[in-house]
Formats: sequence, structure tokens, C-alpha cells
Amino acid sequence: MTLAKYEALAAVVEQESLTLAARQLGCTQSAVSHSLDSLEKELGFPLLKRSRGGVSLTAEGERLMPAVRALLSSAEQLGQTAAAIRGLDTGTVRIGAFTSVAVHWLPGVLKEFQADYPKVEFRLFNGDYHDVEQWLSDGSIDIGFVSVPCAVDCECVALMEDRLLAILPEDSRFRSYPRFPLVECETEPFISLLESSDHDARRALEAAGVQPNVRFYTKDDYAIIAMVEQGLGMSIMPELLLKGRHDRLLTLPLVPEAKRTIGMAIAAGSKAGPATRRFADYVVRYVKKQAAPV
Repeated sequence: MTLAKYEALAAVVEQESLTLAARQLGCTQSAVSHSLDSLEKELGFPLLKRSRGGVSLTAEGERLMPAVRALLSSAEQLGQTAAAIRGLDTGTVRIGAFTSVAVHWLPGVLKEFQADYPKVEFRLFNGDYHDVEQWLSDGSIDIGFVSVPCAVDCECVALMEDRLLAILPEDSRFRSYPRFPLVECETEPFISLLESSDHDARRALEAAGVQPNVRFYTKDDYAIIAMVEQGLGMSIMPELLLKGRHDRLLTLPLVPEAKRTIGMAIAAGSKAGPATRRFADYVVRYVKKQAAPV
């Protein structure tokens, strides 16, 4: 069994393109195609469907991919452990994060970590809560930032409590209010994230027994902010996401108060490679410096 063939398959699935996969792997497209053809012959069934729109998995390929990702993850952990034994700090750490963490935490953590361990490489995946949980489940990432409690069975460390705030147009009738009553979401036009991503606001509204007057759904946090600026409605967002922004918004604490707990999930738990574990330690230290821990 040649690991490179499985690396080529994973890269093509991630990029949905032989050309982009070859660029990621630092080889030619023909080399990637040859590896995939060889792997399909070795396994005895087709893995990929090729079309003008790109490349996608066959049904057989879909069934195989969890085992492929587990194989590559184990190989990476083995490489990290061997490097640590030799006194080297190398390896690749794959990280999944939602917007607020990707913008406000990751750049600082990566800068500190790279200063001490310049040989460790990183692959960053940005998405919403649902995306990160899916990547953790299928082994695409080693560390994922999640909203606690996390639906995925893995080691999870609570990092920080983050207030939820109401965001409204700056000329809102609530501009004289010190806090925003959650019950008003039943009458105000509400802009919501997709249900699979909207864990925080949904939990707060359900806890208060409030049915929001949802007018718009979107997957993008910053699209919501832009829509609120244009007076299309109001929404509920975490304070960390709004940190440092100077949008034309009115932000108010909620009544009753609501928070989310940001956590870090380590897919392999205690079996994670040394570089992954060390990076997790840096995350905990960085967050403690930035805000009070849970």
C-alpha cells in the first residue's frame, strides 16, 4: 500500500479538481491522475467521477473516504511522534474554525507558535459550526473550534464564555434602551443564520420561549451585518465576532442575558500527535491572555 496514492485521493476530494490537487501536492496533474488510476486498479472499483464541473466521489469512494482520512491522520500522528523522538518539531496540523475564531484568535496563536516551531505546517479550514463538526467527524481536521456542547464525540476543552448581543440598525427605535428584550424578536424582522449553524441564537431564543420573526436566512455572518446596516432587520451575534468592528450598527446586551461557550475539540484526543497537542496548549494559553477563562 502506497500512502501517496491516498494523499492524492484526499487532495482531489478536498479541492474537487485534479489541477488544484496537483498544485497542493507539488506535483504534476498527470502524476495525480496516474496515482488515482493505480489506486482504483488496486482496489478494484472506481473512486471518482469526472465531469466538466470537476471531480466528485462515486458511491464506493464515499464509503472509503472515512477510512482514508483515518489512515492519513494516523500516518501524520506517527510522523509527528517520530519527529519528536528525534528532537525535531515537524508535522502538519489541520485546523477548522468559524469566523470569529479565524479572525480574532488564530492569527495571533499561529504567530506565537510559528516563532517557536517554524517547521510545523498548518492547513486551515474555515466554515460554520456544522462544517467544523463534520470535519471533526470525518477526520478532515485535527483540531476544531466549536460551540460547547459539541455534537461530536472527541476531547473538548472549554475556552471562553462569549456574550450574545442584539445587533440593530443604528437608527432603531431601541437606541435609547440599555438592553434589548429578547421577546421583541417576535415582532422585529429577524435575520438568521441557517438552522444548522445558528446554535447560539436558537438556544437563547428557545430558553426565553421566543419565536423570532425570521425574514431572511443566510450562512454568512458578515452578510447579516451588512443586511442589518441596510435596515433589513435585526439579529443576534456573539461579541467576539463584533470585536474591533465599526459598522453602522446598534449593539445591545440581551434580556435575559445569553452566552455561548467556545471550545476546542481535538479529534484524536490523547492519541493526537505531538505537534497537535502542543498547538492546543498554545491556544489555551493565548485565550487566557485575551479573555477570562471559563
